[in-house]
Amino acid sequence: MNLTDLKKGILVLYNDQPHEIMWSQFVRMQQRKPVMQTKMRNLVTNRVVEYSFKAGETIREAEVNKQTAQYLYADEQGAHFMNSETFETIDLPEELSADKVGYLKEGENVTLKIFQDKPISIELPVKVSLKVKDTPPGVRGDTSSGGTKPATLETGLIVNVPLFIKEGDTIRINTETGQYVERAS
Repeated sequence: MNLTDLKKGILVLYNDQPHEIMWSQFVRMQQRKPVMQTKMRNLVTNRVVEYSFKAGETIREAEVNKQTAQYLYADEQGAHFMNSETFETIDLPEELSADKVGYLKEGENVTLKIFQDKPISIELPVKVSLKVKDTPPGVRGDTSSGGTKPATLETGLIVNVPLFIKEGDTIRINTETGQYVERAS
Protein backbone atom coordinates (compact mmCIF):
# COMPACT_ATOMS: atom_id res chain seq x y z
CA MET A 1 0.00 0.00 0.00
CA ASN A 2 1.06 3.59 -0.60
CA LEU A 3 0.65 6.53 1.77
CA THR A 4 -2.14 7.94 -0.38
CA ASP A 5 -4.16 4.70 0.01
CA LEU A 6 -4.56 5.31 3.75
CA LYS A 7 -8.08 6.70 3.97
CA LYS A 8 -10.94 6.45 6.47
CA GLY A 9 -12.32 2.91 6.72
CA ILE A 10 -9.22 1.11 5.35
CA LEU A 11 -7.97 -1.85 7.41
CA VAL A 12 -4.20 -2.10 7.95
CA LEU A 13 -1.86 -4.30 9.98
CA TYR A 14 -0.05 -2.29 12.65
CA ASN A 15 2.01 -4.17 15.29
CA ASP A 16 0.63 -7.42 13.80
CA GLN A 17 -2.96 -6.50 14.72
CA PRO A 18 -5.77 -5.22 12.49
CA HIS A 19 -6.54 -1.52 12.78
CA GLU A 20 -9.25 0.53 11.08
CA ILE A 21 -8.26 4.03 10.00
CA MET A 22 -10.62 6.60 11.52
CA TRP A 23 -8.87 9.74 10.27
CA SER A 24 -5.89 10.53 8.03
CA GLN A 25 -4.08 13.64 6.81
CA PHE A 26 -1.21 13.93 4.34
CA VAL A 27 1.54 16.26 5.66
CA ARG A 28 4.62 17.49 3.81
CA MET A 29 7.04 19.65 5.84
CA GLN A 30 9.82 21.71 4.33
CA GLN A 31 12.92 19.69 3.44
CA ARG A 32 11.41 16.51 4.94
CA LYS A 33 9.83 13.38 3.61
CA PRO A 34 6.02 13.36 3.46
CA VAL A 35 4.07 11.52 6.16
CA MET A 36 0.47 10.37 6.55
CA GLN A 37 -0.80 11.18 10.03
CA THR A 38 -3.50 8.71 11.09
CA LYS A 39 -5.80 7.90 13.96
CA MET A 40 -6.60 4.16 14.03
CA ARG A 41 -8.85 1.88 16.11
CA ASN A 42 -7.45 -1.52 17.07
CA LEU A 43 -10.13 -4.04 16.08
CA VAL A 44 -9.03 -6.52 18.77
CA THR A 45 -8.70 -4.24 21.83
CA ASN A 46 -10.85 -1.30 20.56
CA ARG A 47 -8.10 1.16 21.61
CA VAL A 48 -7.41 4.25 19.52
CA VAL A 49 -3.82 4.87 18.38
CA GLU A 50 -2.22 7.79 16.58
CA TYR A 51 0.64 7.02 14.19
CA SER A 52 2.43 8.81 11.34
CA PHE A 53 3.33 6.56 8.42
CA LYS A 54 6.49 7.71 6.63
CA ALA A 55 7.18 7.58 2.89
CA GLY A 56 8.74 4.25 1.92
CA GLU A 57 7.41 2.44 5.01
CA THR A 58 5.89 -0.98 4.34
CA ILE A 59 2.13 -0.89 4.93
CA ARG A 60 0.18 -4.14 4.79
CA GLU A 61 -3.56 -4.40 4.41
CA ALA A 62 -5.36 -6.45 7.08
CA GLU A 63 -7.55 -9.26 5.84
CA VAL A 64 -10.58 -9.27 8.10
CA ASN A 65 -13.46 -11.50 7.02
CA LYS A 66 -17.08 -11.20 8.04
CA GLN A 67 -19.26 -14.14 8.99
CA THR A 68 -22.95 -14.31 9.88
CA ALA A 69 -23.69 -16.11 13.12
CA GLN A 70 -26.59 -16.55 15.52
CA TYR A 71 -26.17 -15.26 19.08
CA LEU A 72 -26.79 -18.09 21.57
CA TYR A 73 -25.88 -16.86 25.08
CA ALA A 74 -23.20 -15.22 27.23
CA ASP A 75 -21.50 -16.45 30.41
CA GLU A 76 -18.26 -15.85 32.39
CA GLN A 77 -16.15 -17.17 29.51
CA GLY A 78 -17.67 -14.78 26.95
CA ALA A 79 -20.29 -14.78 24.20
CA HIS A 80 -21.26 -17.88 22.26
CA PHE A 81 -22.50 -17.91 18.68
CA MET A 82 -23.52 -20.55 16.13
CA ASN A 83 -22.25 -20.45 12.55
CA SER A 84 -25.37 -20.25 10.37
CA GLU A 85 -23.90 -22.52 7.66
CA THR A 86 -21.83 -25.17 9.49
CA PHE A 87 -23.70 -25.05 12.84
CA GLU A 88 -20.36 -24.90 14.70
CA THR A 89 -20.15 -22.99 17.99
CA ILE A 90 -17.98 -19.85 17.89
CA ASP A 91 -16.74 -18.46 21.20
CA LEU A 92 -15.73 -14.82 21.67
CA PRO A 93 -13.78 -14.12 24.92
CA GLU A 94 -15.42 -11.87 27.51
CA GLU A 95 -12.85 -9.07 27.14
CA LEU A 96 -13.82 -8.72 23.46
CA SER A 97 -17.59 -9.11 23.88
CA ALA A 98 -18.55 -7.71 27.31
CA ASP A 99 -19.49 -4.22 26.09
CA LYS A 100 -21.59 -5.51 23.15
CA VAL A 101 -23.55 -8.44 24.64
CA GLY A 102 -26.09 -6.12 26.30
CA TYR A 103 -27.40 -5.13 22.87
CA LEU A 104 -27.97 -8.73 21.69
CA LYS A 105 -31.09 -10.88 22.09
CA GLU A 106 -30.83 -14.67 22.05
CA GLY A 107 -31.39 -16.10 18.57
CA GLU A 108 -30.52 -12.82 16.84
CA ASN A 109 -28.27 -12.92 13.74
CA VAL A 110 -25.09 -10.84 13.95
CA THR A 111 -21.97 -10.31 11.87
CA LEU A 112 -18.68 -11.43 13.40
CA LYS A 113 -15.33 -10.04 12.26
CA ILE A 114 -12.78 -12.85 11.79
CA PHE A 115 -8.99 -12.27 11.71
CA GLN A 116 -6.62 -15.21 11.17
CA ASP A 117 -9.48 -17.69 11.75
CA LYS A 118 -10.30 -16.16 15.18
CA PRO A 119 -13.33 -13.99 15.95
CA ILE A 120 -12.19 -10.53 17.08
CA SER A 121 -15.33 -8.42 17.20
CA ILE A 122 -19.11 -8.24 16.87
CA GLU A 123 -20.46 -5.81 14.27
CA LEU A 124 -23.56 -4.21 15.78
CA PRO A 125 -26.18 -2.14 13.94
CA VAL A 126 -26.15 1.56 14.86
CA LYS A 127 -29.54 1.27 16.63
CA VAL A 128 -31.26 -1.70 18.29
CA SER A 129 -34.79 -2.06 19.66
CA LEU A 130 -35.12 -3.59 23.13
CA LYS A 131 -38.03 -4.00 25.54
CA VAL A 132 -38.00 -2.30 28.98
CA LYS A 133 -38.18 -5.02 31.65
CA ASP A 134 -38.01 -2.87 34.79
CA THR A 135 -38.05 0.86 35.54
CA PRO A 136 -39.32 2.94 38.46
CA PRO A 137 -42.47 4.98 37.80
CA GLY A 138 -41.86 8.55 36.64
CA VAL A 139 -43.00 11.09 39.22
CA ARG A 140 -44.51 14.26 37.81
CA GLY A 141 -42.37 17.28 38.65
CA ASP A 142 -39.29 15.13 39.34
CA THR A 143 -37.01 16.82 36.81
CA SER A 144 -34.18 17.85 39.10
CA SER A 145 -32.11 14.96 37.71
CA GLY A 146 -32.56 16.08 34.10
CA GLY A 147 -35.81 14.21 33.53
CA THR A 148 -34.34 10.72 33.20
CA LYS A 149 -34.52 7.49 35.16
CA PRO A 150 -32.68 4.16 34.92
CA ALA A 151 -34.34 1.31 33.00
CA THR A 152 -33.33 -2.35 32.88
CA LEU A 153 -33.83 -3.82 29.40
CA GLU A 154 -34.67 -7.42 28.42
CA THR A 155 -30.96 -8.20 27.91
CA GLY A 156 -29.95 -6.89 31.35
CA LEU A 157 -28.51 -3.63 29.97
CA ILE A 158 -29.26 -0.54 32.09
CA VAL A 159 -29.76 2.81 30.33
CA ASN A 160 -31.17 6.18 31.30
CA VAL A 161 -34.56 6.88 29.71
CA PRO A 162 -37.03 9.80 29.84
CA LEU A 163 -39.63 9.80 32.65
CA PHE A 164 -42.54 8.84 30.33
CA ILE A 165 -41.07 5.40 29.48
CA LYS A 166 -42.93 2.54 31.23
CA GLU A 167 -42.30 -1.18 31.73
CA GLY A 168 -43.14 -3.11 28.56
CA ASP A 169 -42.28 -0.22 26.19
CA THR A 170 -39.92 -0.98 23.33
CA ILE A 171 -37.17 1.61 22.91
CA ARG A 172 -34.30 2.20 20.49
CA ILE A 173 -30.75 2.44 21.83
CA ASN A 174 -27.68 3.81 20.00
CA THR A 175 -25.07 1.02 20.21
CA GLU A 176 -22.15 3.44 19.73
CA THR A 177 -23.04 5.72 22.65
CA GLY A 178 -25.27 3.42 24.73
CA GLN A 179 -27.93 6.11 25.00
CA TYR A 180 -31.70 6.17 24.54
CA VAL A 181 -32.74 7.42 21.09
CA GLU A 182 -36.53 7.07 20.85
CA ARG A 183 -39.56 4.99 21.72
CA ALA A 184 -40.19 2.32 19.07
CA SER A 185 -43.71 2.00 17.76
